[in-house]
Amino acid sequence: MERNLWAPWRMSYIRGLEQEAGVARAGAVNEGSTNFLSAAWNAPAQDAANLVVHRDAHGLLMLNRYPYANGHLLVALGDARPRLLDYTQVQRAAFWKLVDVAAAVVERALQPQGMNVGLNQGRAGGAGLPEHLHAHVLPRWSGDTNFMATVAGARVVPESLESVAAAFRRVLPEALASVEANPDRG
Repeated sequence: MERNLWAPWRMSYIRGLEQEAGVARAGAVNEGSTNFLSAAWNAPAQDAANLVVHRDAHGLLMLNRYPYANGHLLVALGDARPRLLDYTQVQRAAFWKLVDVAAAVVERALQPQGMNVGLNQGRAGGAGLPEHLHAHVLPRWSGDTNFMATVAGARVVPESLESVAAAFRRVLPEALASVEANPDRG
C-alpha cells in the first residue's frame, strides 16, 4: 500500500531557495538583505512569531523552522556577512558568545545526550543561506534518527516549535548567567 507523507509547509522554503541563490551569486556583503535572519533581526516586536529565543546588541538565537532535530537553534549576528572572517574580531567574539548561550540553553532545557555545533560557510560548504553566516546548534540523542529519514526522506520532530521556544525562554536567564559567570573558561 502506498502512503504519502505531506509536508506542505516546506514549499515556501523550497521556493525561497532560488531567490536566496540569486542573492548569493550576486556578491558578498548584502547590506539590504531580506533573508529570514535579517528580517527577524529587523523586527524585534515579532520575536515570538519569528521564534527568536534571545537577542542582544549584536545578534540573536532563533529556532530553525525546518529543523534537523528537535530544538535546532540558529545563531546569527544582525549584520549579514557571508564569511566568518568578514566580521571584525569584536563581532566574532560576540558571535561565539551567542553560540555559548545557545549551547547552555539547549543543555538546560532539553538535556540532550550530545550536541552538534557548526557553521556552513558558502554554498559549497552546505550553507542554505550563504549571504548570512550563522551557526547551527542541534541537540542530539542516541536513537534520534530512524527509518523515516532513510525510507521517506523526512524527519520526525516530536515537539512543536512554539513549545520548544517556551522551554528555551524559561531557562534563558540561567543560561545567560552561566555564560557570564565563566567568561574566561576554555
